[in-house]
Amino acid sequence: MSEGTARKVTYSLPDDLLNEMETAVREGAAPSYSAFVAQAVREQLHRQYEQRLKDEFSAAAEDPLFLEDVEETMRAFGEADRELEGTPEE
Repeated sequence: MSEGTARKVTYSLPDDLLNEMETAVREGAAPSYSAFVAQAVREQLHRQYEQRLKDEFSAAAEDPLFLEDVEETMRAFGEADRELEGTPEE
């Protein structure tokens, strides 16, 4: 993900969360509050992306047309693999 140009934004966070963040930054978890928040947002976006992929793979595993396509592809590559097995290496 690109760092790009930073924009100033304003959000409200609970006091206890801000206190924990301030402690974490003081202890070296990030060079600044902004860096800490950016890191947390990136991690959350990554988790959401991973969950979407997991959901899509789960849906694909239930899709008969997709499964049929996978079987057909596996058969086609299986034939190609068998042909290569008989070819001497250079």
